[in-house]
Amino acid sequence: MRVVLDTNTAISGLLWNGPPREIIDAAVAGEIELISAERLLDELLDVLSRPKLARRLLLHKVTPPELLAVYRQLVRVVLPASLPAPVTRDLDDDVVLACALAAKAEAIVSGDDDLLSLGSYANIPILRAAAFLIRLRLPPP
Repeated sequence: MRVVLDTNTAISGLLWNGPPREIIDAAVAGEIELISAERLLDELLDVLSRPKLARRLLLHKVTPPELLAVYRQLVRVVLPASLPAPVTRDLDDDVVLACALAAKAEAIVSGDDDLLSLGSYANIPILRAAAFLIRLRLPPP
């Protein structure tokens, strides 16, 4: 199953326990394939470098570039085309959608209300981490 994580979900999975971490663990175990784009990886590094995450990074004894390198090993990077028209208020959110389209993803996982309010995009469901895990664990119909 190909899955795109929004930056907030990736950070939660990399730095905290809970459903986002379980998604990262599923990728490590080869149960799912995480998909990203260079622009999303750039955003991830930018957010990881913010002072509000410094204490959490210190707790994990990792720098933002080191954590990005770990995440980069888990993802397949695609080159998304631009969407024909803006879909969300935040162009970074549109990159998530474009990335999912380029990868033919089967899910987008996010905690971002702007993305979640869409429900889906081009028949790709947009789910919170916990809802995605339920879907992942359900037996196929």
